[in-house]
Amino acid sequence: MSNTATSGKKKLQANAVSRYEITTDDLPLHCPMDNMTLWDSHPRVFLPVEETGEATCPYCGALYVLKDQIG
Repeated sequence: MSNTATSGKKKLQANAVSRYEITTDDLPLHCPMDNMTLWDSHPRVFLPVEETGEATCPYCGALYVLKDQIG
């Protein structure tokens, strides 16, 4: 399931789960993502997921996994 932000959808609670599957539509990746509520979260940090296909947020420890490869 992709966590891609789309208008009209309910926002996800930030830091609610520890693993998110993302697609290239979510790039550039940052935590928290645009489709997450921000009131209970940490400052936005950009994560380099393109090279390895995975990135972990240094603030909350959420793991982001890129489902579709670039290229």
